[in-house]
Amino acid sequence: MTVYAGQGDAHRSLALLWGAPEEPRTGRSGPKPGLSVDAIVSAGIAVADAEGMAALSMRAVGERLGRTAMALYTYVPGKAELLDLMHDRALAELPTAVPAGAPAPDGWRQAVTGWAEELYACYLRHPWVLQVSQARPVLGPAELAAMEALLRALRPAGLTPPRLRGAVAALWQFVRGLAATAADARGAAAATGVADEDWWAARSARLAELAPDFAQRFPLLAALQTTAGGTPEDPHREAFRTGLAVLLDGIAAEGGVRDAPGPGGFSSGR
Repeated sequence: MTVYAGQGDAHRSLALLWGAPEEPRTGRSGPKPGLSVDAIVSAGIAVADAEGMAALSMRAVGERLGRTAMALYTYVPGKAELLDLMHDRALAELPTAVPAGAPAPDGWRQAVTGWAEELYACYLRHPWVLQVSQARPVLGPAELAAMEALLRALRPAGLTPPRLRGAVAALWQFVRGLAATAADARGAAAATGVADEDWWAARSARLAELAPDFAQRFPLLAALQTTAGGTPEDPHREAFRTGLAVLLDGIAAEGGVRDAPGPGGFSSGR
């Protein structure tokens, strides 16, 4: 299920995201006390966290708050605007402070690793966020702050602007992709009624019968399995850790090692 952000009214969505003062629209009797945009967004996140994106509706959010769906429209125009607010609120959990002037030459690696770890954990806390398409950004303050934090962390690496854009895209999509796989794995047993161990056991045994020459037909795969040092406790976490290290090695080779940063923190390029 893919959901596109930014489908609501642009004027009102951005005003809500950026906290622009706006008087709530009221009926003849006025809004019932005790409700707010923040409360509605929190309830929306609670619904999505507990039941998934498919369960998110203005009615479900209203029920969680003990109100009707109509009462919510006084504060939030509709589900499309609510989704934008929820997405940005989830990303607001990410720290935005990156230490300036790290003493170690590769201090930027630690900063980027910390950023990636936080984003990965945020996605796993709120897996519904992974269903919000990246084709059109929400353009909320938290989303932009997360991007700014990554750029700040990467700046000492000495990348040219075009390479920096590519590195940012690669890092964000890497974290998002691995988190999506980990989230799917967490939900597979509940969705299918079959535990991971049972699923693999049944297929491994059958595959061994059907392809006794597996090692000869797929020698690189077989070698990788036998030299991996055993099965990690969390293979998704292990893939995240090693894959991120490879990406950072590439950034280091492309940036600061090849060419020292110029006055603006960017490499002088080729």
